[in-house]
This record gives sequence, structure tokens and C-alpha cells, in this order.
Amino acid sequence: MNEREQTNVPHIFAIGDVQHGKLELTPTAIKAGELLAEREFAGGEELMDYSNVPTTVFTPLEYGCIGLSEAEAKAMYGEENIATWHTEFQPLEWAYNKESHGGRQAYVKVLVVKETD
Repeated sequence: MNEREQTNVPHIFAIGDVQHGKLELTPTAIKAGELLAEREFAGGEELMDYSNVPTTVFTPLEYGCIGLSEAEAKAMYGEENIATWHTEFQPLEWAYNKESHGGRQAYVKVLVVKETD
């Protein structure tokens, strides 16, 4: 499959969960389908960008991420060009249910390209 979601058969396209190695997320598949329809029937040229799609895992303490991993960022921009910031905070839902979190804090890690912030 190429960057235009075209399979090895020129008139057959693949979007969503059937794409190997792509995100299996409904909103991503919907956007890819909209862009494909625009390209095929309305003269659009925009391709789906899978690089900065936010994802999350809904567990008792949610986990979310967006963008490059720390290893990917350092490989792409060089370790000396990446600043890593760490912080803790209390999620809003914990502010209302004080017994459920036992004083714990949530953790955030942010990577920044020093040159552009």
C-alpha cells in the first residue's frame, strides 16, 4: 500500500484497521476515509498524516501519548537537541473524588526540540 492508501491493485484502497502498521482508531479511519473521498472525487490532494495522532488507554489511571517517543525524538533530532520535562499534577476527576487517589499524583513527560520549543 502506498501513501495514498492504494493497494497493489490500483483501483482498490485500504483504510482503517486493515492497514498493516497503522493506528487502529475509529477517528483516524474516518479522517483517512474523508481524505480518500476528497482525493478520488473532489480533486483533493491532502494525504492522511498518521504521525501525531493522540492515543490513550482507558484504565483506572489513563495513559495517553502523542508524537514521537523519546528514543525516536533523539534519533531524529539528536540527543543534545531534545529537552525532557517532567511534572506531576492532580487530575480534575481526582479533585472531586478525594478518597479514590490516596494522595497520588499523575505524571506528565514532555519532549521539546530545543531550537523550536
